[in-house]
Amino acid sequence: METVKKVVIDTSAIIAILVNEPIKPILIARTIGADLFAPNSVHWEIGNAFSAMLKRKRITITQIHQALDAYKRIPIHFVEVDLRKALLLSDQLNIYAYDAYIIRCALDQGCTLLTLDNGLLQAAKIAGVIPLEINQ
Repeated sequence: METVKKVVIDTSAIIAILVNEPIKPILIARTIGADLFAPNSVHWEIGNAFSAMLKRKRITITQIHQALDAYKRIPIHFVEVDLRKALLLSDQLNIYAYDAYIIRCALDQGCTLLTLDNGLLQAAKIAGVIPLEINQ
């Protein structure tokens, strides 16, 4: 299996790794040796995902603290995304801004995209982003 050089990783994949979802080993295997990128907005999406999990009693605050410690150790290059260009994509693809930030980041950095979100994946393909295939 060939390792991709540059990958934009989205919140769905990061959360799957942090909470030890069954797909975690596959995600890690597909990104070994890759340079990981994400828009700065991913920090806030991680917080939102964890707050939703707390609300549903799927995780404790102690588990979140442990997950955030692990998150800090993931070598992700966080980058600024041009808001105008991202919102243009949002309009063109009829998607939320957070998805547009991920797609814009992939386009700007010349990266493939690693996501578990099928809607984001389809929009990214339309925009010309190459997905990093996950064989489950």
